[in-house]
Amino acid sequence: MGILELFKSKSKRPEGRVEGVEKVIGNGKYAAEYVVKNVTYGVLVGSTIPSGSIKSILVDKAKQVEGVLDVITHLHKPLVPGLADEDKIKKANFGLPVFHTDKVYFKGQPIALVIAETLEDATFAASLVEAEYQKDTFNVDFDTAKESVALKPEGKERGSVDAWQGLPFILDEQYNIKADVHNPMEMHATIAHWTSNDSLRLYDKNQGVNNVQNTFSRLFELQKEKVEVFSEFVGGGFGSGLRVWPHVLAAIMGAKQVGRPVKLMLTRPQMFAATGYRPASWQRVKLGADQSGNLLGILHQAKNGTSVYENFNDGITRVTRLIYKLPNLKTESASVPLNLSTPTWMRGPGDCTGVFALESAVDELSYKLKIDPVQLRLKNISLEKHPDSGLPWSTHFLDEGLRKGAEMIGWSSRKATPAAVTEGDWYIGYGMAVGMWNAGRRPAKAAIVLLKDGTMTVQTAMTDIGTGTGTGMLNIAHEITGIPKDNINIELGNSNLPAAPSQGGSQGLSSVSGAIYDVSNQIKLKLAEYAILINPAFKGVLQDGLTLSDSGISLKNNSKVTVSYAELFEKNSLTEVRVEVDSQPSKEMGKYAYCSSSAHFCKVRVNKRTGKVKIEKLAVVADGGKIVNDKAAANQMSGAAVGGIGMTLMEENLIDVKLGSLIGNDLAGYHFAVNADAPIIDVAFINKPDPNINPSGAKGLGEVGIIGTAPAIANAIYNAIGIRMRDLPITPDEILLALNKK
Repeated sequence: MGILELFKSKSKRPEGRVEGVEKVIGNGKYAAEYVVKNVTYGVLVGSTIPSGSIKSILVDKAKQVEGVLDVITHLHKPLVPGLADEDKIKKANFGLPVFHTDKVYFKGQPIALVIAETLEDATFAASLVEAEYQKDTFNVDFDTAKESVALKPEGKERGSVDAWQGLPFILDEQYNIKADVHNPMEMHATIAHWTSNDSLRLYDKNQGVNNVQNTFSRLFELQKEKVEVFSEFVGGGFGSGLRVWPHVLAAIMGAKQVGRPVKLMLTRPQMFAATGYRPASWQRVKLGADQSGNLLGILHQAKNGTSVYENFNDGITRVTRLIYKLPNLKTESASVPLNLSTPTWMRGPGDCTGVFALESAVDELSYKLKIDPVQLRLKNISLEKHPDSGLPWSTHFLDEGLRKGAEMIGWSSRKATPAAVTEGDWYIGYGMAVGMWNAGRRPAKAAIVLLKDGTMTVQTAMTDIGTGTGTGMLNIAHEITGIPKDNINIELGNSNLPAAPSQGGSQGLSSVSGAIYDVSNQIKLKLAEYAILINPAFKGVLQDGLTLSDSGISLKNNSKVTVSYAELFEKNSLTEVRVEVDSQPSKEMGKYAYCSSSAHFCKVRVNKRTGKVKIEKLAVVADGGKIVNDKAAANQMSGAAVGGIGMTLMEENLIDVKLGSLIGNDLAGYHFAVNADAPIIDVAFINKPDPNINPSGAKGLGEVGIIGTAPAIANAIYNAIGIRMRDLPITPDEILLALNKK
C-alpha cells in the first residue's frame, strides 16, 4: 500500500502536525505551486556592478526570444501610485523601490524583469539583457568600513563607566562575526494575479500575510480587502519572510504590465542578495567584577553592516540589558553602510549576535575569577526584576534551567583547567552559556465555525512557518471546547481570515493562543444561548461550566443535560455557528516584564591534527512558559541549536572585496550544519505557565533555542584546547593556526 492510500485508509487523523499529511502526500501547496490559469513566468536580471547608475539598458535581443511578452525596467514599467514621485517614494519607506531608480547600490540588484510564456524562455531572454553603467566607488569590506563609523549611545546608561574602573577583575576584548544567510529550504516565490483592475491576489512566501496585504494596498492605493494574500504552507523562514522584498513588487508590476498572472521564483544565488541575512558584526565587551564574582560594570559596543540605501540596526547590545544585574552599564552601537543588499532579522535577531560576545566574556572572566561558570551566572542573573525597566518578572526560571542543564550534560565531569583532558588525538572540553529573549504578545483575531455535523474550523490569518502553530491552535481549541481533535480543522495563512500578526519574534503562538482561547470559550457561550431555547438548564451557565463533544453541548458537571447539534441547528434555523474575537493583551500585562530563557550546555572534541570540532553532546533547557505542543517545541529547540552550530563553526557569507561580489552564493559554496555535524540534542522544558502573558501561559520558544548556542560551543572549545576563539566562524584552519602558535 502506498503512502497516499495508507493515509486515506485511516478513519482518524494520524497523530502529529495538523498539516503533516498534506505535506507528506504533496497536497500542501507552497507559494510557487499554486495552479493559476494563463500564468506567465518572470525572471529577474541583476546588475553586474556594485555601485553606480544605469546609463542605458538594452532589451531588444531579449524581446526577440519567442514567448517573451515584455521586459520591465526603470524606463518601461506600469504605474505604482505609491511610488509615483520622489516624495512618495520617501514616504513609502519600502527599502529598495525596484524599477523606480537608475541608481545601483549592490551587485545583483534587480534592474529588469523578463516575462515570458515559459520559464525557459524567460531565463534565456534574461541572459540577453545588457546594461551600460556609470560606475562609482564602492565598499563591501565590513572590517575596513567599520573603522570610519562612530558609535552612538544606545539605551539609557545605568550608573557610570567610571564607577567600576578600579575593580580587581576587568576583561576588555573584541569579538567578530561574519554574515550568515537564512537559506530556508523553500526559496522565495510569488504568483501575482490582478483579478480585476483594482483587485490583487498574491500567492507569496512570507511570515505575515497581513503585512504583505497592508504594504501593497498602500503602494497601489487599493482597499485592503481588495488585496488577497495566501501563504498557507511555508518551507522555513527564520526571519527572511518578515520583510516584503522587492521581487514581490516586481511580480505585481509584471502582472499589471502584461495583464496576466506572473510567477516569479528566486534562484538560490538570488536569495543571497535579495532576501536578507544576519549582518557582519564587531563587538567590544569590557566587563568588571569584584573578588567575590559580582558583575558590577559593563561597556558593550557593537557595529553591524547595513546597506547604503537603508539603515538596519540589529539591536546587538539589547540582550546585555536583559540578563544580569549589572548596576553600571553603558551600550553603544553603529550601522556600517556597505554596497550590499539590506540585512534583516535572522533567528534570534541581535540577541543571538550580542550574547556570543557577552557570554564569551562572562565565561572568560569565570576562569580569571576561578569560579565555576554555572555558579557565576547563578550569582549574577537578575531573577527578581528586569534590570532595565525595574518591573518584576512575571515568571523567570533560568536558574532552574541552569541546574537541570548541568545535570543533563554531566557538568561535574568538566575539568576547570583548560586542555586538561585528551583522548588520543582529541581534546575534550565542556562549555555553557545562557540565552534570553523579551517574551511578548500582540493583538490577534480568530474565528470558529461550527457545522451541524459537529466539525469545527478554527481560523486565523497567521502563517505557520513550520513552528507547529496550527497544531498548537488545535490543542488549545480541543482543551477548551472538548471537541475531539479529529473534528477540528485549522485554517491559516490567508489574509481573508481574521487578522493576526506576523509569525516571528517568538510572539506567534503567544499572540494567537489568546485569541484561540477566547474564541473557544465564546463558541461555547454562543451555543449555550441557542441551547436555552431547548433546555432552560443552560441559562446563566458560564463558559467553564460548558463542554462540547462531536455531537452536542453539555453541562460539564452533568453530562445528562445535553442538546445535540442536530436539534440545536434545526430549532434555531442555523446552517452554521460562527464566532470571531479580537484578542488584546490585558492591561495587567503592563505591571510585569516577560522573558523566555534557555541554558545551553555543550561537550566537544577538538582534533589536534585536523582542527575539526565535533559536537559530542548538546543539552538545552528552556523556559517558554506552558508547552502547548511537546513535539513541535522540542523540534524548535533542536533545530535552532543546529543553526547555532552552523553559525559557530562554518557559516560565512564570503565576499570578494575587490569585485563587490558574493562568492559562495549557493549551497555548494556556503556551508551550514547538516545531520553529520549535529549530535542528538537533549531538550528539556521548565513547562511552567506564565499566568499574565496570555490565557494559555505560553511565552514563546522560536528565538531562545539559538541564543546561547554559539557561546556555549566556543566556551567548550576553550575548555578543550585552552585557546580563546573570539571570532566566528571557528573553522578548522583557525584552530590549527591557534594550536601551532600555542
